[in-house]
Amino acid sequence: MSEPAKPEALLRGEIIPVTPFQQNCSLIWDPLTMEGALVDAGGEAERLLARVAAHGIKLVKLLVTHGHLDHAGAVAEIAEKLKLPIEGPHPDDAFWIDGMPDAAKQYGFPPTRSFVPDRWLQQGDTVTLGSLTLDVLHCPGHTPGHVVFHHPASRLALVGDVIFQNSIGRTDFPRGNHADLIKAIRTRLFPLGDDTQFVPGHGPMSTFGAERKQNPYVADSMF
Repeated sequence: MSEPAKPEALLRGEIIPVTPFQQNCSLIWDPLTMEGALVDAGGEAERLLARVAAHGIKLVKLLVTHGHLDHAGAVAEIAEKLKLPIEGPHPDDAFWIDGMPDAAKQYGFPPTRSFVPDRWLQQGDTVTLGSLTLDVLHCPGHTPGHVVFHHPASRLALVGDVIFQNSIGRTDFPRGNHADLIKAIRTRLFPLGDDTQFVPGHGPMSTFGAERKQNPYVADSMF
């Protein structure tokens, strides 16, 4: 008889707010291999790399939920410095990434370079990190190419600016769509389970169950 499959290790992580927008960059890693990734390296590259070193992590890739400056502003710098692959977002956000240098000037950020991901992501894709596998969910609305990373075994999702504690992402940016955002939250994120925690792009963590009860934009009582 074959041995039963060993349960998957749980993802480890640290939230590191960066930029004047206090964007939640997440440093995540596999505790078995100590291979890690930065999710939404929006700025302050040296500070992020110092946290990587402090944990003794081997950084192997950069993951990006969407192309806004505060989520992707340091990606090109870190990728070039460490020769790392970039995965995400969905290709519909290419125009946002291309526009980051101008956005940096507009918002008074340090000079920022655009980039082309080594791998664009689609709904249903997976990304690997050591022994861990994260599911990719395409959740448009805040931006057309926004993706979410979900690790089922850890009951954890990294949702960027799709949903926040008691709020949702803005949809008044170019190619934003309120109806698409609500649909993505309710049909792709809430089914992940009430006990699934999520790291939003800004502010404190929450659970999908809590947001189903109390979020004034997407609570079950609204529908």
